Amino acid sequence: MRAVIQRVSEACVKVDGRVTGSIGKGLLILVGIEDADTQEDIDWLTKKIVGLRIFDDENGVMNLSVMDIGGSILAVSQFTLMASTKKGNRPSYIRASKGDFAQPMYEKFCLALEQESGKKTEKGIFGADMKVSLLNDGPVTIIMDTKNKE
Repeated sequence: MRAVIQRVSEACVKVDGRVTGSIGKGLLILVGIEDADTQEDIDWLTKKIVGLRIFDDENGVMNLSVMDIGGSILAVSQFTLMASTKKGNRPSYIRASKGDFAQPMYEKFCLALEQESGKKTEKGIFGADMKVSLLNDGPVTIIMDTKNKE
């Protein structure tokens, strides 16, 4: 699994002009899934995300997690995170899982975020043409890949 985690002041996802998920201060997570992903990847990634200390404390130091600040989480599936740009100029999405595997994994990921954070995870709609808007705070953007665990 690959995730792009953005610290936001606000974020929103719309499908056909209708808001499907919206948050104030918190984390916008774009997540890509491949066939090699397992529940172990979900568990590792959700624990890391919820505990990520990327919010400022009273001294302006990034020392607080989304839980510490009472923030919210918006998770959006994004198969293009699995793109390979090794050859040519047209990305290959061969590593991205098809919907029959990726959708249940995305739902499990969102559920794991809820269980880890104790709060509802706002979501996009899997496979839909989504319009995501955000106000990146900082900007702070972190990329995680469960296969590298960096």
